[in-house]
Amino acid sequence: QVQLVESGGGTVQPGGSLRLSCVASGSISSIYAMGWYRQAPGKVRELVATVSSGGTLYADSVKGRFTISRDNGEKTVHLQMRSLRPEDTAVYYCHYAAGYWGQGTQVTVSS
Repeated sequence: QVQLVESGGGTVQPGGSLRLSCVASGSISSIYAMGWYRQAPGKVRELVATVSSGGTLYADSVKGRFTISRDNGEKTVHLQMRSLRPEDTAVYYCHYAAGYWGQGTQVTVSS
């Protein structure tokens, strides 16, 4: 069984930065991508960024502002978020492509 535990969410002013981390426990394979999705109130969950052996993928809305990375033997994934905007406000979920989700961490961008 795989468990994903996120950390690093919080409240930040527009233009600020946050770094999200997700630590996976259990049997993790580098074959499967890990990534971040987000869901704002009243909206569907959307892809933010993923990382795999094939490279990285970003939503157009975060390109140039967010950076995803994976380390610790492929069991930890980070999302460095810069130049945050109010529209980045959402619950951010870690995802392991074998079919697992974290519990989510709230990111609020507000002045």
